[in-house]
Amino acid sequence: MSEARNDSLDLYIALSRASEWVNAHGDRDIRRHGLNRTEFGVLELLYHKGAQAIQQIGSKVLMSSGNITYVVDKLEKKEFVKRKTSTEDRRLIYAEITDKGKQYIEDIFPQHTLVIENAVAGLTQEEKKVASQLLKKLGKFAQDGFK
Repeated sequence: MSEARNDSLDLYIALSRASEWVNAHGDRDIRRHGLNRTEFGVLELLYHKGAQAIQQIGSKVLMSSGNITYVVDKLEKKEFVKRKTSTEDRRLIYAEITDKGKQYIEDIFPQHTLVIENAVAGLTQEEKKVASQLLKKLGKFAQDGFK
């Protein structure tokens, strides 16, 4: 096998393992608060970006649209999210965070941020910036090449 191929496979393995362990820290923290990663991701998206069409949430949190409906249902039962029909196009249904959902995120997000900061503390601030830039570049290239 060529050295470039070995480097690519080494990068893939290192990236997968690092992602798995950092996610393990985040997932454990989220579960302590009664949600899973997907529910938290949708709630966090709605908190930071405002109401979103349910049909478009999946692409923003990397999930299928069928799963998003299920996740929104679960968040709605917890009274963290409500559905709202578009006034311009009745086919569009929006998910919108409720006051209870906002309070929930505001209560747990600062601690969750600390959990993530601790999970990635093996890198210096400068290394985090460089890694973030390189991973964004890698992700964009992989996305553009996915046909």
